[in-house]
Amino acid sequence: MTSQTLDVRICFVGDSFVAGAGDPHHLGWAGRLAAHSHTSGQALTSYNLGVRRESSDHVLARWRTECTPRLPAGCRAGVVLSFGVNDTTIEAGALRTAPDVSAANLHTLLDQAHDAGWPVLVAGPPAVDDEAHNERTAVVDAAFADVCARHRVPYVSVLPALRTHPLWRRQVREGDGAHPGAEGYQVLSALLLPTWQTWLTSLRSASPHP
Repeated sequence: MTSQTLDVRICFVGDSFVAGAGDPHHLGWAGRLAAHSHTSGQALTSYNLGVRRESSDHVLARWRTECTPRLPAGCRAGVVLSFGVNDTTIEAGALRTAPDVSAANLHTLLDQAHDAGWPVLVAGPPAVDDEAHNERTAVVDAAFADVCARHRVPYVSVLPALRTHPLWRRQVREGDGAHPGAEGYQVLSALLLPTWQTWLTSLRSASPHP
């Protein structure tokens, strides 16, 4: 089997940013990363499993059931995760998910992925048009980075760059306060691209999923 015909399958799992909410082209950052690799000669099959308003609790509850039929034995299988902004949303005067619970959910999820034999890449939660919310997200972002370091899983923190990126902030502000348009997602995908390329190259060279 040549490099052009490898059966590479990637599940993108997470929240509305994974789903690409707000992008009129319906690509978001996940679709842009997959398209970039495909046009660069690294063909793959991608599955977008992003769901709006989902926290880490929701993702943990469903992710393996949804990934299992999409990542069968014999393929080069991988999972890209991204969530956290919904965890740090205030509802009824309280956080939807406490930071220690968010970190514990990611820890459990990475343990499950390791048991399944699926390499994982984690993209950190992005910035919204609310600095108090971004401060809460920064706590989770740091906790996620620590969990991934302990699991030796690549983690890309995008929050610091997006908090100060004029195009991202403008599009989020002009949108729904959370999601950018197409150009904003292009900015986010560019932040993820170097780590994505390294991770995907490693996945493609690994043995097929048993």
